Amino acid sequence: MRIVLDAMGSDNHPAADVAGAVMAAREWDDELIIVGQEDIVHRELANHDTAGLRLEVVHASQVIEVDDKPARAARAKKDSSMHVGMNLVHDGKADAFVTAGNTGGVLAVATLRTLGTLGRIPGVQRPAVTGIFPLPAGEVVVLDVGANVDCKPEYLLQFAVMGSVYAHAVLARENPRVALLSNGEEPYKGNALVKEAYVLLEQSDLNFIGNLEPKEIVFNRADVVVADGFAGNVFMKTLEATVKMLTGAIRDEIKAGVITSLGGQLAKPAFKRLFKQFDPGEVGGLPLLGVNGVVIKAHGRSDARAIKNAVRQARKAVQGGVVESIRNGLARE
Repeated sequence: MRIVLDAMGSDNHPAADVAGAVMAAREWDDELIIVGQEDIVHRELANHDTAGLRLEVVHASQVIEVDDKPARAARAKKDSSMHVGMNLVHDGKADAFVTAGNTGGVLAVATLRTLGTLGRIPGVQRPAVTGIFPLPAGEVVVLDVGANVDCKPEYLLQFAVMGSVYAHAVLARENPRVALLSNGEEPYKGNALVKEAYVLLEQSDLNFIGNLEPKEIVFNRADVVVADGFAGNVFMKTLEATVKMLTGAIRDEIKAGVITSLGGQLAKPAFKRLFKQFDPGEVGGLPLLGVNGVVIKAHGRSDARAIKNAVRQARKAVQGGVVESIRNGLARE
């Protein structure tokens, strides 16, 4: 498998990105194509033991920065690491693209027709950034989590199809349960968008189980949860902040006294497993579903471990045949 990694994406580029590429190449023996400003990438690679690793560096002279206007930068910087990386996938020279760069830039480069990179899967109206939330009973797919703030009901139907395909192909869920994020479980709850989308989902061939409140998502009441990008993003960030607050509070309480410190030492392996389960870096990256190629978006603050795990997400999407499965799923609907 050949995975393209954007070396200029993370807030700490290229150090975290290159280190993550080295870790991924060592763990899976895949070929990693590192795209970025060649001299900088090679200088960073010199800090690592790369003997026997299948690493290739491809030059890209430009970078879409985190504070760039996405559409404008995508048109102006056509030799950016994002353009070069996605073109390798488009041309069949690589299987997937991974970046921790500007989210809007990723969307623009992937979907703007004038740029000719990947484009949308035929029939897709809006690609969706897809959250993957690790919960005790298994991972839950939530989409959209930020790409499409304003949506139409038919967009949510397509999100549901794409999320269901991903849950089946990558998470091995048979007949995934699909729910609609709302402020109540009754069919009449929600705003106009949710109510209209409910009708479309109910008429689809998906395993639609109805509306779901945010508090029910964490108890694995569904495999796929569909929302517009505004609500999905608020849910994602609230859940991440809550987990961070609770894990921090647990650490502080353990350190507060001698007895709790001793008990904490005894329970340390259990706490370590718990903290690891809810660490966003363990997920690594989020798939951009609906584009005509595997694209994984990692967080800008990703460290090397998170970058490596973003590569893992790319591998799983390629192995699951996600793009072809979405194409077939949308055709059926």
